[in-house]
Amino acid sequence: MAKVEQKKVVVDEIKEKLNGASSILLVDYRGLTVAQDSALRKELREAGVEYKVYKNTMINFAIEGTEFAEISKDLEGPTAIAISYEDATAGPRILAKVAKDNEQLTFKAGVVEGNYYDAAGMMAIGNIAPREELLGRLLGSFKSPISSFARVIKQIAEKDA
Repeated sequence: MAKVEQKKVVVDEIKEKLNGASSILLVDYRGLTVAQDSALRKELREAGVEYKVYKNTMINFAIEGTEFAEISKDLEGPTAIAISYEDATAGPRILAKVAKDNEQLTFKAGVVEGNYYDAAGMMAIGNIAPREELLGRLLGSFKSPISSFARVIKQIAEKDA
């Protein structure tokens, strides 16, 4: 009976972490050295992403009946879970960067804002630029035509003067 209660504590812990999550990503972490794993965990922690290894059965019980239930079919082999809260792309972005340097780290699947993505989809999401950079590009694209228009008007005014 004690084992069942211990498992329930772990399942409840996972459920609690999933509350308010904007994205979760499952990865196979086999082959990473301790130093690589420690650096990865530090970078994820600084970005506000929770990263932990759980037994697949515990994750499966925790996601049952939630928006993340679709990833249950990808729970095979060693699995680490990265849970992002604020920035949905933070976890996938950091893990994609690490996966480029370490072929051992492989994506399994994930859910971003309620949408299921396979490994390739999560890798694509991981390659999206950070929100601040995208907003900067958008602002730059708005500013460019306005600046050009202002220069043309100024040249016309100087020509007529």
